[in-house]
This record gives sequence, structure tokens and C-alpha cells, in this order.
Amino acid sequence: MNGKSFSLLTLDFRKLCKWVAIILIVSIVVGSASAFFLATLAWATDTRVNNDWLIFLLPIGGAIIGLSYGKWGANVTKGNNVILEEYYQPKRRIDWVMAPLVYLGTILTHLFGGSAGREGTAVQIGASLADQFSDKWVSGKEERRLLITLGVSAGFSAVFGTPITGAVFAMEVNGYSGPRWHFFLPSLLVAHLSFFTCSFFPVVHTHYPYIIGPNFDLYLGVALLLLGSASGGMAYVFVLFTRLWAILFKRIKKPIWRPIVGGLVISSVTYYFSSYKYIGLGIPTILESFESPKDWYNSIVKVVYTTFTLGAGFKGGEVTPLFFIGATLGNSFGSFFNLPLDFLAAIGFVSVFSGATNTPFACTVMAAELFGFQILPYALFANLTAYLISGPKGIYISQQVSSVKFWPNKLLSNGKRLFRKR
Repeated sequence: MNGKSFSLLTLDFRKLCKWVAIILIVSIVVGSASAFFLATLAWATDTRVNNDWLIFLLPIGGAIIGLSYGKWGANVTKGNNVILEEYYQPKRRIDWVMAPLVYLGTILTHLFGGSAGREGTAVQIGASLADQFSDKWVSGKEERRLLITLGVSAGFSAVFGTPITGAVFAMEVNGYSGPRWHFFLPSLLVAHLSFFTCSFFPVVHTHYPYIIGPNFDLYLGVALLLLGSASGGMAYVFVLFTRLWAILFKRIKKPIWRPIVGGLVISSVTYYFSSYKYIGLGIPTILESFESPKDWYNSIVKVVYTTFTLGAGFKGGEVTPLFFIGATLGNSFGSFFNLPLDFLAAIGFVSVFSGATNTPFACTVMAAELFGFQILPYALFANLTAYLISGPKGIYISQQVSSVKFWPNKLLSNGKRLFRKR
């Protein structure tokens, strides 16, 4: 199939019916699976919050994750990078086992107190379930890429409750292998249908405040530039630490022992310092960042907790912890610059995410969907700033990144050495 000419509007009736059926089925299946995931994730989080002693079982949860991936997950252990690699060079269908394994791993991680997110789980569930159509329903690499895009869009939209962002993210996260605008309409359709399917179930998405930003002036512009730069730097540090912990844990020869050792460290540190707000998703702290000043070190501690958790082999994803890091970072900037805390917390919320995932436009749309369209131009400026200086790679090592990103040559060279596949 000619990718550049592919469009739902130009398909013959038979193929149009086929893709309408695929979109409907993917939306219902992924939306329902995401609702089940959100419901059980809420249960796991509530159970852990009400039973602090569960933190001591994190090594056992890590052992279960290590054993399950060791026995059944050899082809999907790289998570989101598997999806990106199949998008760039379609070879074989993504193993369906990715969905239950990442689901189980994420629930265990959150139940016992790991610091992780939910985006990785949503994307992997969506893409792996959607890709089961690839053997008999689609033909050619371009249709396969569209199928993967639909799965990513459906999963992201359903879990975060942001359908337009889900559609844009699914296209933008694939990097700069070539824009496929003809994917946008089906991606947008599946995102909305998946979101509506998920909303049909008794699950609740997090609601954030409507933000009215201050009038723009030079002082605000400088603050946004500095916050965007700090967000890009924080994103780079996050990626750097994730990679460093992964390299260190690989020195433990038996993979099953990595999350066990990591779980022992996390549970011991959390109990000793009573630092329970840094485990799990961290949504209460995110919401508090819009209302009252927070300690300046919150974002740094969350970076360490989350990167260590993921580096040890626990599951979940990075995005909600990135929201925590960005919101608390923006909150600190608000206190320093004497600007509205909610406004800069919202900007930081999306700009760290932008730098870490190399998706500045999806993050700008997310700012509008979550905080109101009035914040859009401010978010775009900060997101592009964070994106441009956030380093040679994002949280997805296999992602193709534009060469126009600015980064000092020496640091870029050092960064590339670190991010080489090992």
C-alpha cells in the first residue's frame, strides 16, 4: 500500500468497512482493558496507602515480576521500545503476552510501593492488543504502522482521559521517521471511542484545575524560558539516571535478583525516612503543587525513586512520575519568581514530560485539555524549550529523535556513549 496516499476518505468500500471494524474493535477492547487496569490500579494504590507494611513485600513483588518476565516475556522485556522498533521496521506481530505481563507487573509494583507510572502499561496494552489483528486483517508495513498507532492512541487516551492528546502522542512519539498525517483521523477516532468506552465503566480520571495565566511580559517570558530549560535539564537527568541504574543492575547476573535487590533498597529507604509520598503515582502531591508551596527537593527525590524503581526492573511507566517532577519543579519556580503557583506548576507538569518523551506538541495539547486552552501558548513555549535542550535521547531509547535538537557537542557525544545498547 502506498503510505502517502492512504486515507480513510480514499479507501474503497470494502477496505473502509475493514478499518471501521478495526477501529471499533480496538476502541472497545483497549478501552475496556484500560478501565479494568485503572480500577485495579486504584485498588492497589488504596490498599498500599492504607497498609504501610506492604512496602516490605516489594522484594517479593519484584521476584514475581522477574520470574514472570523470565519465563514468558523474553520478547517483550524492552517494553515500549519493542513497540517503537516494530513501528520503524515491522517484522513480526507483538507478542500478546505483553499485555498481561505489564499489567501484572504494574499492579504488583504499585501494590507494594514502587515508584512508577501507568503510561507505559497503557501503551503496551493498547499496542499489543491492537497488533493481534496484524496477521490476518492488515497487509503491508504501512497498515501495520497504522495498527500500532491506533493501539498507542487508544491506550494513552483511555488511561489519561485526554483523547486529542492521545491521538497526537501516538503520532509524535514515533519520532521523525516521516510524518504520516493520514494516520491522524483514524488515530483521533480510536482515541475518542476508547476514551468513551473507558468512561462507560465506573473509573475516575484525575481532574486538574482550570488555569488562568498572568498577562505576558518580559519578566514572565524569562521565567518561562528558565523553567523550560530546567525542565529539559530535569528530563535529561531522569533519562540519565534511568540508564545508569539499569547498567548497574545488569551487573547482577541473574535477572530475577535485580528487582529483589531493588525492592529491598526501596522498602528500607522508604521506611527509614518515612518518605511514602515519593512511592506510587504521587497524584496527591501533584494536586497539592497547584495549591501551596512545596519543598524544592521534591522533584529531585522523585527522580531518584522512580529511576531506581524502573532501573531495577519494576513496571508501570514514567509519565505520571514525570508529572510529579514537573509540577513540583514549577511550584518551586512559582515561589522563587513570585508568580502564580498553579500556573507554573501546570507548565512544569507538561514541559518535563515534553523533554523526556520528545513530544512537545502532544504535551501542549495535553496542557490545553487538562488546564484549559488559555494556557496553550505559554505551554508551547516552555515545551519546545524543554524539548530542544533535553539531550540526545528520551525515555524511549529506540525512539528516533530529530537532529535539530540543540545540545553541546561534548555532552552529546558523552550521552551517545551512555545510551548505546548493551
